[in-house]
Amino acid sequence: MAGIDRRPDSAEALVRALYAEHGRSLLAYATRLTGDRAAAEDVVQETLVRAWKHADDLSTGRGSVRGWLLTVARNLATDRARARAVRPAEVAEVEDFPPVEGDHAETVVNSMVVLSALDQVSAEHRDVLVELYYRGRSVTEAAKELGIPPGTVKSRSFYALRALRAVLGGPGNNPGDGTGAEVTG
Repeated sequence: MAGIDRRPDSAEALVRALYAEHGRSLLAYATRLTGDRAAAEDVVQETLVRAWKHADDLSTGRGSVRGWLLTVARNLATDRARARAVRPAEVAEVEDFPPVEGDHAETVVNSMVVLSALDQVSAEHRDVLVELYYRGRSVTEAAKELGIPPGTVKSRSFYALRALRAVLGGPGNNPGDGTGAEVTG
């Protein structure tokens, strides 16, 4: 590699020549150092960039080019390991992180659909459904809160659920489908 030329037109030729001659051993060495093929490829790339930047040092004939490249690769791998040790652990590296149970997107969409459907039923039906299902009150508690008799709460909840099913397009709940399930209040 004596007489390495650093002119812009020869930069690509230099990197190609170094990689052709030393690339395989450099990649194998970097892979052993990092334990990761992708990280090793990054180390080799940076090593070749530094070789291009220090072409004058390589052309003097002192020491072997391969030794210089392997030393640079070792230093880069060491620097990467030190930087990773100082940084907080990434999520993928944390061992005790609890697994995600599932995607909650469907729950969010369902909630949005139900809220939209609640806007389409009468205020009396909506109030009963909110008290019974959203706030978790009993029929007696809902009746007391709404100021109506418990029997009215039961009746309204029956018709409110029927109306809600009709708005959501549930089977057998559409008005005039012959099932006698017309929405009434």
